[in-house]
Amino acid sequence: MSAAITTPPAAPTVSRLERLRQQLLSRADSLPTAAALVIFVLMLAYGEIAYGRIFQLSTVSNLFINNAHLIILAVGLTFVIISGGIDLSVGAIIALSSVCGVILANAGWNAGLVILVMILIGSTIGLVSGVLIQYFDVQPFIATLAMMFLGRGLASMLSTVPVRLDEASGILLLGTKIKLIDGPKVNDLVITPGVLIALLVVAAAFIILHRTRTGRTVYAIGGSEHSASLMGLAVVRTKLFIYVASGTLAGIAAVVYTARLGSAQNITGIGWELDAIAAAVIGGTLLTGGFGYVLGAVVGALVLGLMNVLITRDGSIPPEATTIITGGILLIFVLLQRAVISRQRE
Repeated sequence: MSAAITTPPAAPTVSRLERLRQQLLSRADSLPTAAALVIFVLMLAYGEIAYGRIFQLSTVSNLFINNAHLIILAVGLTFVIISGGIDLSVGAIIALSSVCGVILANAGWNAGLVILVMILIGSTIGLVSGVLIQYFDVQPFIATLAMMFLGRGLASMLSTVPVRLDEASGILLLGTKIKLIDGPKVNDLVITPGVLIALLVVAAAFIILHRTRTGRTVYAIGGSEHSASLMGLAVVRTKLFIYVASGTLAGIAAVVYTARLGSAQNITGIGWELDAIAAAVIGGTLLTGGFGYVLGAVVGALVLGLMNVLITRDGSIPPEATTIITGGILLIFVLLQRAVISRQRE
């Protein structure tokens, strides 16, 4: 009689719940960005239920048109914060660039040349910040704070009253609305060249940050600048690039904003650097550096923009409450980031 054939016992397998937990932990870094996207969708749903006419093409159009400059600023701050730095000068750059641009345009300068000057103003201030930080070992907070005061002071020296672009200025073409879909009544899908510029900036930044060696170096610097140097990465060149890019994008944002509004003032952009930082953080960029998404910054900017729309629609909430709500949302995402970091260290 043949012996019975026995099979070895099956190796213990990880339960589905444990596998799910491990998968969530492996992707925990993207949790703040996913949370921002969920909040954005919930805000849309709430607005539609409470006020109506939120799920409309016109709402989407206005959201991008009115926040194109903030999207551009948030993308620039994403690079800076991922590297472990900060840039407080971007709001002042917008003030200086826009006032200078309007004055030059009204003096008869070619629109293309004026736009170039506006962008170069931002690039120059960003370069000075980068040099102070890299070669003079000045803390990013102090260096960019000094540039903020410098830019705001120069803008005030140029003009302390609003200055408007001449109606014939070519800069205004960047704010021209282009209808893509002709909807019922005023429910049209429209864009402006300024929105297209913002989308091009997002696409270029995504490629640089997530698909190039420069982008990997930005993340490495944020993780540990000393380790990045030991690995032979171009730390000095990359840090200069980060602040020049932030200043340049602030100059581009000034062009987009000025083209939409048609005027400039020395007090323009006050607090916008904080809005851009908030948008980046809400989008999942860690304030400690080393992690962040370009597309997350876009979601964060849209969350802030939609919040303003809902407050305006409500009518009973004072405008001053916007900053309180923004602070509350930012605090929630900072705490979420802390929870994610603590979980990963376990």
